[in-house]
Amino acid sequence: MDVGDGVGDDEPTAGWISPDDRLWRHPSEVADVAPRRSRRAEPRLWSVAVLAGLIASILTSAVIVAAGGFNKTVVRSSEILAPDTASPVALSNASPQVELIAERIRPSIVQIDVDTAGGRASGSGVVFRTDGHILTSHHLVDGARSIKVETSEGQQVDAKLVGGDKDTDIAVVKVEGVRGTAAPLGSAAKLKVGQIAVAIGEPLGLPGGPTVTVGVVSAVGRQVDRDGGSLLDMIQTDAPIAPGSSGGALVDGAGSVIGITTAIAVTEVGAEGLGFATPIDIARDVADQLITSGRVVHVWLGIEGEDLDHARAKAMKVPGGAVVKGVRGDSPAAHAGLTASDVIVGLQGRPVTSMAGLMIALRGLKPGQVVKLDVRRDGTKTRNMSATLVERPASLKN
Repeated sequence: MDVGDGVGDDEPTAGWISPDDRLWRHPSEVADVAPRRSRRAEPRLWSVAVLAGLIASILTSAVIVAAGGFNKTVVRSSEILAPDTASPVALSNASPQVELIAERIRPSIVQIDVDTAGGRASGSGVVFRTDGHILTSHHLVDGARSIKVETSEGQQVDAKLVGGDKDTDIAVVKVEGVRGTAAPLGSAAKLKVGQIAVAIGEPLGLPGGPTVTVGVVSAVGRQVDRDGGSLLDMIQTDAPIAPGSSGGALVDGAGSVIGITTAIAVTEVGAEGLGFATPIDIARDVADQLITSGRVVHVWLGIEGEDLDHARAKAMKVPGGAVVKGVRGDSPAAHAGLTASDVIVGLQGRPVTSMAGLMIALRGLKPGQVVKLDVRRDGTKTRNMSATLVERPASLKN
């Protein structure tokens, strides 16, 4: 959030507002002092109380939707994995709530220092298994010659790279002989815009432990273009995510991790009050694959495409679609009969409204799976096609 934009030192400003009249107070302002009230102040206090009640309702929703899993097919050992969700935090006041969230998550946040051919870099990581496995950002550890982890207790240990995935900017590193405090992992599947979002990381390797910043979920399902590809289905937040905080935790009002933060997108977008995180559901699936096999499998349809423009979508009476610009030879799309200019408007019975939406939908599928495509050709009625997905060739990049 941009605070004070356009206000000069010489311009009039609003008078000081008593902490008791605000919706949120800094912890230093919380004290057992009886508030001073007057008859004139009561109407304003009443409106503030109503707004506070509405915000409390929103925050309560954050607790309710935080529960639940994502990938039911993955078998996990309960001895080493953190609980899927955390117990809800009391929401009577925003400041104590954030304090409790910070107290719960900070022990699971580590500082990661890497040495690469291009120099040294620092970032963050989230301990998600007590056996030493740590989630972090792929761009931080990619090409690292050595990796060191500093725990929340100040202990410095060597770490090894388990693997990484550029498409999601997620990587896993592991430290040996250290049993960390695993962060409780939630789910981003039912996130709502406006829910509280707390970012916890190690910006620039500053001493004193992890930094905590507070905001809201600004948007979900964002596509963030970057050098070398796009990050899809990202969570957007206005909680500040500084350089060096990549690989940290984005946490909901229940104190559960809902995303792994990345500063690479913030740097390239270049906007204040704009942070992004990979949903924890995606990060967890990527981590499971990296730990199991050392790599991540991505399915491949074999098309190049773009979004259907609004005018054509309106003429075709569809909410959107993915326009096929090219079809790779000997690909699932080619075998299915797709051709350039076809418009994919559905996958597995669900609407496809953009190229990014198609890619996100494919992400949850497996090689060998037969998918049903709803296709418009020449603006005519929908055709039904089937394609058998394969693993994306290693020669192809995001």
